[in-house]
Parts: sequence; structure tokens; C-alpha cells
Amino acid sequence: MLRSHQTRLTAVFLAVVTVAAIIFAGLNLARENDFQLPTDGVWWIEAQGGLQAQRVLADSPGQRAGIKPGDVLVAVDDVPTRRMPSLVREMFHTGIYGRASYSLIRPGRSGAGPAARVGIPIETQVILEPVDRSSKQWQRVVALVYLLIGLYVLLRRWTAPKSTHFYIFCLVSFVLYAFHDTGQFNTFDWTIFWCNIAATALQPALFLHFALTFPEERQTQRGLRWIIALVYLPALLLVGLYVAAIELWTATELLHHRLDQIGLGYLALYYIIAAITFFASYRSTNTPLRRQQLKWLTRGTLMTVVPLTLLDVIPYLSDVPVSGAVIKLVDLSLIFLPLTFSYAIVRYRLMDVDLIFKRGVTYTLATASLVLVYFGMVAVSAEVVHARLPSAGVWGLLAAIVITAQLFDPIKKRIQERVDRLFDRKRYDYRETLIDFGRGLNTQTDLRTLVGSIVDRLPRSLLVARVAVFIANDPELSPAHGGGYTLEDAHGLPPQVVAQASTFDMSFLDFDQPGAGSHIFLENPQQALHLNESERRTASLLDLNYYLPCSVQSKTIAVIGLGRTTGGDFLSSEEMELLESLASYIGIAIQNARLYSSLERKISEYERLKEFNENIVESINIGILAIDLEDRVESWNAQLEVMCATPRSEALGQPLGSLLPPNFMAEFERVKSIPGLHNLYKFRLATRTGEVRTANIAIAPLVTRDFVTVGRIILLDDITERIHLESQLSQAEKLSSVGLLAAGVAHEVNTPLAVISSYAQMLTKHARGDKTIAPLLEKITQQTFRASEIVNGLLNFSRTSGAEFTRVDLNQTIRETLILLEHQFKMAQVRVDATYQDGLPEINGNQGKLQQVFLNLFLNAKDAMQGGGVLTVQTFANGHIGVRIQDSGSGIAVEHVQRIYDPFFTTKNTPKEGQRRGTGLGLAVTYGIIQEHAGKIQVESRVGEGTSFTLEFPLRAAVAMKTLAPSFHPAASASSQSLEDAGNNEAAKLHGQRKPTMLEGKPTHV
Repeated sequence: MLRSHQTRLTAVFLAVVTVAAIIFAGLNLARENDFQLPTDGVWWIEAQGGLQAQRVLADSPGQRAGIKPGDVLVAVDDVPTRRMPSLVREMFHTGIYGRASYSLIRPGRSGAGPAARVGIPIETQVILEPVDRSSKQWQRVVALVYLLIGLYVLLRRWTAPKSTHFYIFCLVSFVLYAFHDTGQFNTFDWTIFWCNIAATALQPALFLHFALTFPEERQTQRGLRWIIALVYLPALLLVGLYVAAIELWTATELLHHRLDQIGLGYLALYYIIAAITFFASYRSTNTPLRRQQLKWLTRGTLMTVVPLTLLDVIPYLSDVPVSGAVIKLVDLSLIFLPLTFSYAIVRYRLMDVDLIFKRGVTYTLATASLVLVYFGMVAVSAEVVHARLPSAGVWGLLAAIVITAQLFDPIKKRIQERVDRLFDRKRYDYRETLIDFGRGLNTQTDLRTLVGSIVDRLPRSLLVARVAVFIANDPELSPAHGGGYTLEDAHGLPPQVVAQASTFDMSFLDFDQPGAGSHIFLENPQQALHLNESERRTASLLDLNYYLPCSVQSKTIAVIGLGRTTGGDFLSSEEMELLESLASYIGIAIQNARLYSSLERKISEYERLKEFNENIVESINIGILAIDLEDRVESWNAQLEVMCATPRSEALGQPLGSLLPPNFMAEFERVKSIPGLHNLYKFRLATRTGEVRTANIAIAPLVTRDFVTVGRIILLDDITERIHLESQLSQAEKLSSVGLLAAGVAHEVNTPLAVISSYAQMLTKHARGDKTIAPLLEKITQQTFRASEIVNGLLNFSRTSGAEFTRVDLNQTIRETLILLEHQFKMAQVRVDATYQDGLPEINGNQGKLQQVFLNLFLNAKDAMQGGGVLTVQTFANGHIGVRIQDSGSGIAVEHVQRIYDPFFTTKNTPKEGQRRGTGLGLAVTYGIIQEHAGKIQVESRVGEGTSFTLEFPLRAAVAMKTLAPSFHPAASASSQSLEDAGNNEAAKLHGQRKPTMLEGKPTHV
């Protein structure tokens, strides 16, 4: 009862002080806006002979008038100014934007001796301006932030430890930053001034007091009270200094400045000590939650202390000028202190008990309402008696007051009931709340969420400090804990108790035994002597007074444990009856949630197995389909979608005959009545797209575990590409044989050509003077050179190069390849336009393989230009060596561009007249050779406009020398080389001349 009375008194006192502070701050702001204080922008201090300028603010009236630090002000408008009050009076007399005449003496030197010093009199005009109060407006914003945060914390954590202390700190901070004297110094202005002085002295002490007494365990330490008393002693001394300065001493400007320096230094010192205290507590505590709280308290304090000390306090104590922007930045840092504290309060529950401010407000407003109504009724009754029955006198008035008091009692109860319903409806109607809660339990199917809502709702409905829910263990799921209980969730239990939940002995919660009762009540859990040692330890740690079973069909599903109310009272019998009724709803809800969870696990397992099986079927690179006994498709995997060009959505449920060709259906009808597995090898299937695929097909019955046939399963292994690959490999072997044959033929042709060439040259030498025979012999020689070049080109193509890269001239390689194909181009009416860049750098490469690349590209271009065309070849150097080969042929279809480098992919399966039948290896080999040379190949093509291939090779210095794989036909290479060398050696012996090159006498454009 005493505690409740104290709570009401505290609430009323804080409410009155808060309202008064807000009103005073508003009036102070209004009067400050109505009253402008003139200033000259100079810091004056009392000195000998007058007021000496200590500092002249930049861009101030004093600076514009030429006043400098050290100047002594003697008079203003011929009025002596030996003290600051005289100057202030003259400023007010002149007014804002008025012109004041300043008489100054500026220190100077004159006379013969260096020690002789005299002052220089100066007269100047100063136009006064209003004092800049923008920083004060910014401080008022900071003050409002402090007040709002303090109110928020107070409303959320009203009776919790340290909440009132923190609110008083925020309220004092509001006064400190919102109260500023206007300079009028009337009664209201003096009140504002002394409130600000009191807040200046009290705010740092309150903050350090908070730091010293947090956490709560420190409050029990001996000697702490004396330390706290000493904390407030400097505050009293500071207030005493201000009182003495104003009442006893001469209130000079210098004295006022020194007092402000003392106050600011005192604030910074206390903040630094508080930050050190928070940090020391953070380092010493071991509780994780407490460490989080202290970490944020330390951060918030440092974020305020560091800017305040470095940017404001130290410069101010050192009389160093600081710009207004820096001062505003320092004021902004003051906001971090309450913000971080409120974050710690809300995020990490700095106040341990979550009590709502409404409770205190309810009692306060109810009391105020009762008092107001009561005295109103007494006044009305007394007035009636005095007016109507004047002869009754004093006794009549007393009788009227007594009767009014008796009649007021039901009115008082009615008012109290209305106020309770208005401000704390959940507390007043907790019965209806619990019933609605019980009805809504069955809508929640997640066990953890359900238990969490129970633990969250019961403390708010019954105002109990501790709630815990224990779930009965399932012997099948946890045989080690069979028959016991597990703590599922709790409210109000310390973390260290929750951490020991696995060691609890809950054997005393045996409600399934006959005569167990509807609940267990432990008046003092620490002294439950009827329990054994381990059970007593569990009851003591939990500190719960009530244990209610949640049963379904005489089987306990869960147990709810509750402690006392937040006021320390036990629950009433009516509340226990309601809880026992609610426990049955909770038991059913928990049982449903567990069944739902078990069903979800089974569904999840079923879905997982189903997905696993489907993934197996989808991942197999074989078409799989299942049909029922009516030959309708039941399953259709992704491989079949590709093979038959039919989406699964269209295939499912359709008759098999509508999806597969008639030739297959004929075979299927033939074998489906015959038991066992049936195979169809290399069966040709026609698809919807008109393409014919070759597949190995297996048809087998689909049976259940009881060997009952429920359908058939068909496996289709698409071997079209395999068959095609086998034919291509056979073609490759033929090409290898052709290469060997070409090498032999080239050697046999090259030897007689060498003899013919030698004799023709000898005859030409002897018939130089004969103008008829010499030209004929010259033509014979040129044609033999030409035939030799063609044969040598055939040899270079048929052989594979050596194992090492050498320097290769791309211009020469391209010329040789074009010479080799000159006859074919002429027959195909293809004109070659070749442009070679002069001085093209050499590259590191294999000439034979590069010749093979150009040969493949040239032949493809020729085949693409049916009826003739232009083949453009261009070499260039631009950071790399490039070759561009462009034809004016039919182009490549868009859907084929991405596949042209695939092995055995060709569009020449049915070649037109004059075309070669493609093997699909040319561009694949070309791509591989370009990769070996560290190069790039790009293609651009448009149907009907032609195709352009661009080859890029790195400069020779950027290519690494590497060894290639052994040649495909070493025998052909060796024999071809030996035959060619034999022919060349024989010609050299006969003629004694050098071997002619293949480029002599050839034009640049072919």
C-alpha cells in the first residue's frame, strides 16, 4: 500500500514538473523572440581605465568599426563605461541598428625610450546588431529530443529500476538546453536563469550517479552512498559560486566568463568519469545481456563526450574562438547520448521489468477526478444549506458534508471503474481476455509460435512476473527423456536458469497419477521440503508458485508454470479457476500443433522422396514414359520432351498412338501381349518436326509390389548422334587413307616435273637468241613451276607439321593456300580479292595447321557461293595479327551459328550440284587449331548476304612456345617429306640451280 502511494505521488510530481518545464520553455522562447538583445560582437572584460576588448568576432559590428583586441573602451556616447553594466545600458539606450559612438584607447609606443608607452585615442561609430541566437534554437531541438526519449522510456518502463532516474536526467537536460535568459532580467527571466544554473549543476551529477549505480548489483555495495553524496557536492559548490558572484561579489563580465568555464569543465569531467565507469563495468561483467547494455552505454557516452571535450570544452577553457558551425555540430553530438541509451533500453531491455506507465496514470487520474468531484459536491451542498437553511449554522454545514460523503461512495466506485476501463482495459477485463485467448488458440498450428503467444499473453493478462511452459516429451521421439518435460519457452526467467533447463528434474509434475489434483501450489519454492533434493533444486531455480496441467483425454500434454504477480501477490481462486479452464484449451491446441507438426514432417518426407525419384528419372539421359493399361501416358520425362518435340503438359493423359509414329505402334501392339522384356534395336522414329531419330527401345511391364501389372514402361535411348558419329569416324579413316595416297601421288608427279623443269631451263639457256623457240620454252618452264607449286601445296596439306611452333608469315601461307585452290575457284567462277598488309609481323605457329585452317575456310566459302561470287581476304595488324575472310554466299542460318564449331555438325548432308558432302569436322578442327595458337575466331553472317570470319593471333612475343601432340599420320609425313626432298635434290643435281619458290612470278590479287 505504501509503495502504491509513493508511486502515485511520484507520478503526480513528475507530471507537474514536466508540464511546468514545458510551459516555462514555451514562454521563454516567446519572450526571447519578442525581445532582441543588441551587441557589438566584442568580448569585453573589466580592466584598468575601462573595458578591454579580449576578442572581436569575425564580421561583427565591432570588427567593421575597426575595434581590435586590446583596445580599451572609455566611453559610449560620452558616457563612461568602466563596468560591463554601463556598456549594456548604453547598448539598450542606442537600440538595435542604432549608431553608438565608441571612445577607445589603443595601446601604442612613443617617446625617446623604448619603455615609454602611451595610448592612442580613437573615436569610432558602431552600428549595433541583434545577438545571434541560432545556436540556442538548435539547443532547444536537442532539449526536445531529450524530453521525448525520457517520456518514451518512462511510459515503457515506469516502475522498473533506474527508469525514474533516467527520466529525471532527461528532464533536467531539457531544462539545461531549453532555458535561456533573454537579458531583460525581470522576475521571469531570473527564474529561467536560476533554473538553467541548477540544471547545469545537477545534470552531470545525475548522469554520473546513473553510471555508478548501474548495474543494480552495485547498489548493494558498501560505501557507494558516500561516493554518490560526494558526486553531488561539486554541484552544490557550483550553485554557491553563482549565488556568491551575483549577491556578494561584483558581477563583472570576466567573472561571469570564468564561472561559465568552470561549469562547462565540470560537465565534461563528469561525462568522462561516467564513460570510464561504463567501460570498466563492461570489462568486468560476464553476463552477455549486461555486456550488451554496457557496450551501448559506453558508446553513447563516448560519442557525446569526445566531440564535446575536443571541439567545445578545451577551446572554451583555452579562450580559443570556435565557429558557430562547430558549436552546432557539438550540440548535435549531445543527441547521441539519449538515443543510444534508449536503444539499449528497447533492444536489450535495460530495465528488467516491463510495467506500463498506464497503471500509475490510472491511479493518479482517478484520485484527481475523485477529489475534484468530491469537493465540488461538498461545495454545492454547503452552498445549498447556507442559502436555504441559514438558521442551521455550522452544524447544518457539517451534516451536509457527512451526507455528501456517504452519497459520494457509489459515485467514487463508478468513477474508478470508468477510469480503469479507459486506461487499463486489458487489466480490468483479463477474464474476457483469457477466454478470447483460449478460443483463438486452435487457430495456431505452429508449436513454437503457439507457446510463444501463451508466454507473451499470460503475463500481460494476469500481470505475473514469471511464466514458463513445459512440453511433455514424446517417448518415440526422445526416449532418453521419456515421461519427462522440456522447457519450451519462458518469460521472466533469468538466462542462466534457462541455460540449465536440460538438467531440471521435473518428476514432481506427475499429474497423470490418480489424485494428483488440478494444480500444484508452492508457497515458497525455495523451501519445498516435500520434494527430494534434485526436485527442490529445480523448483528453487524456476521460482514458480503454480503448476497447471494441460491435459487431453486424461493425458498431460504440457504444464504451465506461473509465479506471483508483479506486485508480489498470489493469484486469486477465481483467477485459478479461469486458468484451469484455459489449460484444457491450451492442451488441445498444443496437441493439435504437435499432430500438425508430425503431419508436416511426413508430408515433407514424402515430398522429398517424390522429388528424389523424379530427379532420378529426369536426370537419366534416356527417354522414359509410363502408360496405364489403357495405353494412356502417365509419365513423360524431359529427355522425351526433347526427343519427340512434345511438352510434358501435352503428353500426359494422351493415348500413346497420338504421340509416337505408326511404325512403333505396330511393333508395340505386336509385343505388348507377350510377357517379358522386349527390345527394338536401331528403330527409326519420325518426330513431329519431320526429323527421323534412331533409338534403342525397351518395352517392359510395370508391376506393383504384389506383381500385379498396372501398365507398361517404355525406355527410348536416342542413338542418332552415336550412329552419325560412327559414320563420321569411318569417313575420317577414309580421309586418312586419302592423305597417304595423296602424298604418294604428289611424290610421283613431283619427280618428273623436276626433270621437265630442269631440261626446259637448259634449253631456254641455249635458245636465248632464237625469238621463236625461247618464249615457248619460257612458258613451259613457268607451267612446270606452276605444276610444282600445286604439287607442293598438296604435299603441305597432306602432311602434318612438326612438333614445334616456328615463325610463320601469314601472308605467304595464305598465298600458298590460294594457289592450291586456284583451279577450283576458277571452275566455280569465284573471284578472289586478296589484300596483304606490307610488313606484317610474323607469328609463332605451325604452318601446316594454319594452311589447313585457311583451306577449310576457303572451301566453305566456295561451297557457299553457288553460281560464283567474290571471296575477300585481308590481313592487318592492330595490336594483334588479323585475317578477315569474307564471301558473298548464302550465309548461315541464325539457329546454326551457335553450332558451326560442333564436331560432325554440317548442313551439307544433301549437297547441291558442285558442292562437297560435308563431314562436320572442318570448322571443329579449325577452331581447335586457332585455340592452340592462342588466337580467336569470330563469325558474322546474314542469310543471303554472305559470311565473314575474322581470325586474331597474338604477336609473336606474346605467344608461348609449346609442343603439340604427335602427328596423325607420321608415316605419310615422313614419306612425303622424303619424296619431295628426293625430287628437289635430283633437279638440283641436273641443273645446278636453286629450288624455285612457289611465290615467284605470282600477282598479289588472284
